[in-house]
Amino acid sequence: MSTNRRDFLRNSGIAALGLSLPLAGKSLWNGLAPYKGISTFGIQLWTVKEDLTMDAKSTLAKLSKDGFKQIESFEGAKGIFWGWKNTEFKKYMDDLNMKIVSSHCEITKDFEKKAAEAAEIGMKYLICPYKGPQKSIDDFKKFADDFNKAGEICKKNGIRFAYHNHDYSFKAIDGQVPQTVMMNGTDKNLVDFEMDIYWVVAAGEDPKAWFAKHPGRFKLCHVKDLGKSSNKDGHESVQLGKGTIDFSSILKAGTASGLQYYIVEQEAFTGTNPLESAEKDAKYFKSFSM
Repeated sequence: MSTNRRDFLRNSGIAALGLSLPLAGKSLWNGLAPYKGISTFGIQLWTVKEDLTMDAKSTLAKLSKDGFKQIESFEGAKGIFWGWKNTEFKKYMDDLNMKIVSSHCEITKDFEKKAAEAAEIGMKYLICPYKGPQKSIDDFKKFADDFNKAGEICKKNGIRFAYHNHDYSFKAIDGQVPQTVMMNGTDKNLVDFEMDIYWVVAAGEDPKAWFAKHPGRFKLCHVKDLGKSSNKDGHESVQLGKGTIDFSSILKAGTASGLQYYIVEQEAFTGTNPLESAEKDAKYFKSFSM
């Protein structure tokens, strides 16, 4: 999550959920092995947040036309379901031949209700999107406890809970890596993880190594490319295929280690608008679907 994302969350009245070192190789999918599930991909609605805020219905219809079959929402000022009831949102998704599989949300407020509503319409995950850098490793140990509790609530409702990483969780504090602390401190029967591949690479880490070290823990991923140049924050999110990340080998490794959901996300736009970028990202993904 960039500073711009935090500003948008604050300015749009969203609850305070707080929602470069490239790997060698090019962002090409040539030679991608036929793993099941990659042909079905989704989009994190953050990618088109401004369009969604102005006209959610037509924006979702456009994403469906582009070929996205799955949606990952986030908790905006109108909630996870963008002003609709959960069942109304699902009906519109059904009409578009799409599914809402997950959502980022604030987990410290009305979480029981959110879990029940998500389960009612067949969602698979509620996800904590952001905790932010901390001064003490003990803060991340507490987060792990909080995630276990959230996982219990989700399990009770028949869905799953996950945490979405940024780069800060890979920066050691007190000699320990927060991401490792959170993964080791959470019950695998209650808590999964959503790997934001972009932020893992931006932190100078190898996603494949994390898949290998924690098999079965990363069930979702954000497919987001890291640009060759840097913006003022030191990172640049670009259209798929325009950046530096070797998705071919990473997603092969991730799929072999239990990845089930592949969710496109883009946070910055150069020379095109968000909806146009989403269309191009979908076209790129479809070219290598199985």
